Amino acid sequence: MVLNLNDAIQACWKRIDEGQVATYIPILAKVDPYQLGVCLYNVDSGKKDCAGASNVRFAIESVSKVIALLYAIERLGLTTVEDQVGTRQTGFAFDTILNMEITKETKPLNPFVNSGAILVSSLIEEEDHLSPFDQILNFTREICNDPQITLNEEIYQSELRTGDMNRSLAYYLKAKETLANDVTTSLETYFKQCSMMVTCESLANLGAVLANDGIAPWNGERLISSDAATYTKSVMMTTGLYNQSGTYSVKIGVPTKSGVGGGLVASAPKYGIGIFSPALDQAGNSVAGLALLEMISRELDLDIFRY
Repeated sequence: MVLNLNDAIQACWKRIDEGQVATYIPILAKVDPYQLGVCLYNVDSGKKDCAGASNVRFAIESVSKVIALLYAIERLGLTTVEDQVGTRQTGFAFDTILNMEITKETKPLNPFVNSGAILVSSLIEEEDHLSPFDQILNFTREICNDPQITLNEEIYQSELRTGDMNRSLAYYLKAKETLANDVTTSLETYFKQCSMMVTCESLANLGAVLANDGIAPWNGERLISSDAATYTKSVMMTTGLYNQSGTYSVKIGVPTKSGVGGGLVASAPKYGIGIFSPALDQAGNSVAGLALLEMISRELDLDIFRY
């Protein structure tokens, strides 16, 4: 089936009014909510189809958790990462420690809540005179096939000024002897990785690598192991959209990760998908972006549970 992405954007545009931009990070509160862009990468044909605000750069925010997780697995091995962080839903907000307190867990329940993401970032240590963040940045440019990805210093400073909840999570993990490395360095890495600037095409490329079993479809190079790709897509499906993950597993049926910058990365059979629309629902997911992804999944028959 042929899907006209411009028509799809028009059909989902009105959903923007149902959300609002993130305000707890001041610089993100200034972003124009009336933006919607998409890029689809067909890994079989190599064709990309993009529309709307697909070339607008925006803060990657929590979508970076996918990249940091993949890099940690490649550096340290899947077993080591699994020993440090779980894969369970939390039932709580992404920036709380209540789930660990109530369940008496000694490690974060999954790598996509903030406590888990901070811990994953803390596992990456300086190597060859490159800081943990510089390593993540280089890996991001490679797996997103986008050498123009950079740190937005203004967003990073905004994250620093408003990051006390994340500091409390990191010190809680340190006090529980779960986070072994330096708290300050771990938080610096985490705040910086969230402040990288990407486009829909960047995220479509990332999704395409996952869809292609870890191989970059643009040059045939294996960037991540098959195990890393499979594990990460599984966690994206079950926890990638915060407390709405189960809801959208039913509605969309495609492994997806969101960020409060308005980005979505999805990895479907044969397709990598990147979407941007900064107006968010109460859970922190892009309202129009998820509506658009739902339409794409339905029209292209991408739901992995329909077999």
